[in-house]
Amino acid sequence: MASPAPAPAPAPQSPGLPWRMASTMVMGITGIISRSILYGLNSVEVTGLQRLLDVLDSRKDIEKRQRGLLTVSNHVSVVDDPLIWGLLPLSYAFNPSNLRWTLGAHDICFANKVFANFFTYGQVLPAHRLKHSPHGGLFQPCLTQAIRLLSSQPYSSNRLPSSPQRDHDSSQVPDPFTVGAMTFSTTGTDTIPAPSVFQRNRHSWVHVFPEGLVHQHPTCDLRYFKWGVARLILESEPAPDILPMFIDGTQNLMPEDRGFPRFLPRMGKRIRVAFGEVLDYEETFGDLRRRWQALVHKAATSATQNQPSQKQQTIASRLSALVPLWSSSPPPTPTTTKKTMVVVGELRDYRELMYSAEANAIRIEVARRMREQVLKVRKSMVGYPESDPKLGDASTWAADESNSEKKYRSRVDGSGIEQD
Repeated sequence: MASPAPAPAPAPQSPGLPWRMASTMVMGITGIISRSILYGLNSVEVTGLQRLLDVLDSRKDIEKRQRGLLTVSNHVSVVDDPLIWGLLPLSYAFNPSNLRWTLGAHDICFANKVFANFFTYGQVLPAHRLKHSPHGGLFQPCLTQAIRLLSSQPYSSNRLPSSPQRDHDSSQVPDPFTVGAMTFSTTGTDTIPAPSVFQRNRHSWVHVFPEGLVHQHPTCDLRYFKWGVARLILESEPAPDILPMFIDGTQNLMPEDRGFPRFLPRMGKRIRVAFGEVLDYEETFGDLRRRWQALVHKAATSATQNQPSQKQQTIASRLSALVPLWSSSPPPTPTTTKKTMVVVGELRDYRELMYSAEANAIRIEVARRMREQVLKVRKSMVGYPESDPKLGDASTWAADESNSEKKYRSRVDGSGIEQD
């Protein structure tokens, strides 16, 4: 058997000074503008903000952080992010290490070099939307980065050699990560700085909108949640703190059916934002995480036992450099003698973890439960009817291929749709 691969070199502490200065200015100035718009030009009602502030205060010392922070909300306007973070006092605005990372549409936020630089310094990861790009989907590199930002370090991105016979997702985009790489690629041709390589970014705060698009329902009811949020909840190591949120009113600043000038937000609106309690992870997702861990153990064991001899030796020589997917309870199997190792956030060598019925069932249930938690925050506020159960079913939202109009009303709930 080949000798074990050497442990990866320690991760760099932080980006260089020019990067840190640029990020501080982008995040800080954006925070000032957002707060000015919220409180200077609109009426704002906030519930539970102190819950988020208490969590952020407990995370000021990066060295003492024990886990990442994941905030999850509905998505009612293109200005939800960054505008809602104007709710944070200005004392928080110029500290990027304690501010959110999020996902932004690659074809908009990274459409040119100026935009790409601005949004990169603004702590936005490029996400491809399947409607616009063949590089989108559940296993795209931005989700790997988000999982690693939420997680501990170090990471290794050793993988089996690429093969034309590998599943179609792996052949679509070359392996985007290399050991110790400071960048990654979302298409095989672009180059994006990899924030998760820096020690200061471990256990970061990540915010996501799991509806996956702007949904302007008349009573702010929620669409089904896409499975990317399930990956963040299941695969981050250790499990993150999770805080649900609910947003209403920003849809009136930027309604989907707005006319000229479309690029300017409307003012004088009432904006309501509510922050829930940090979830009890074990109570909400513990059983699903154990099911996921058992599936990971099965897939990783099968990979090491069933590979041809040469590949088996390659895997064995790399196991010592890989990171445990869990750090406390092993999966419930009597044959487990040590923790199975896989690469945090990278599943493309394990088809069972990507496509099996069990993996999909777990993700569906995680996303459903997360949606219920955001609906609980909505229910805690006055003025909203009960949620329509059918809106949480993905089949309800099957694409209307017969409609070619650029702007129209959803056949499901009357919400505004723009086919951009």
